Amino acid sequence: MANITASMVKELREMTGAGMMECKKALAEAEGEMEKAVDVLRTRGLAAVAKKAGRATNEGTVMAIVNDACTTGAVVELNCETDFVGMNEKFKAYAEKIAKAALAAKPADVDALKAAVIDGETVEEIVTDCIHVMGENTQLARVAVVDAQAVSAYIHGGGKIGVLVTFNVEGIDPASDAFQKCGRDIAMQVAALNPVSATREDVPADVAAHEMEIYKAQAAESGKPEAIQEKMATGRLEKFFKESTLTEQAFVKNPDQSVSEYTDEVAKNLGGTIGIVDFKRFVLGEEA
Repeated sequence: MANITASMVKELREMTGAGMMECKKALAEAEGEMEKAVDVLRTRGLAAVAKKAGRATNEGTVMAIVNDACTTGAVVELNCETDFVGMNEKFKAYAEKIAKAALAAKPADVDALKAAVIDGETVEEIVTDCIHVMGENTQLARVAVVDAQAVSAYIHGGGKIGVLVTFNVEGIDPASDAFQKCGRDIAMQVAALNPVSATREDVPADVAAHEMEIYKAQAAESGKPEAIQEKMATGRLEKFFKESTLTEQAFVKNPDQSVSEYTDEVAKNLGGTIGIVDFKRFVLGEEA
């Protein structure tokens, strides 16, 4: 039996555009002969993918889902060539199936997700099938999976933005309609206003320092005493935190209260506590 190396599999993938596992099987069947392996894939209809493999994939959909218990969430981005296919319900069904595979397998990255199995087939095989059915080059761009005491998801614009928000909760069922309405509201907030982080404590130190440098330079131009300049810069940084961190932002549905005030109100009504921990926000076509 021929020794099938990783470089051989890579070469066949580049030649045909077929999936890694399919290439490996074809090489084994062809006893390591590249041309025969191509014929094997052509016979199976998989080498047809090669014609589409070089096309740009700038469209597609983002899919975000949670499990029944609302304690695990997955968001994936599946890219294709045209908006027409990206908005197609069949294409979205492929994305949802892949998201379900991610939810179950909890992969660390895209490669791990491609190897995940759902309903007897790998995600890589699902992507290949999508290419054949939809007739466009399709690429799995990225994935994120989160675990928490509570998770909520939101998809904006039919798949243009996908959001997962994680929470710490006490005395509240994360799967209850009342909590999930709140969770969805927060996820919608993330989609709409794109906060820098969940809380001011989570703002990267270099980001806060950079903002402070700008505000100090602005204050210096005022010509006022240094003590006043410092207060001006600190005040502007405080404004930055209130506008850029999720918990401190004005709640879109009621700008008279902050997001944290809204979650506190919901928590009180439900007889428990709600704390926003983090979020994932995927925008279609955005660099990972």
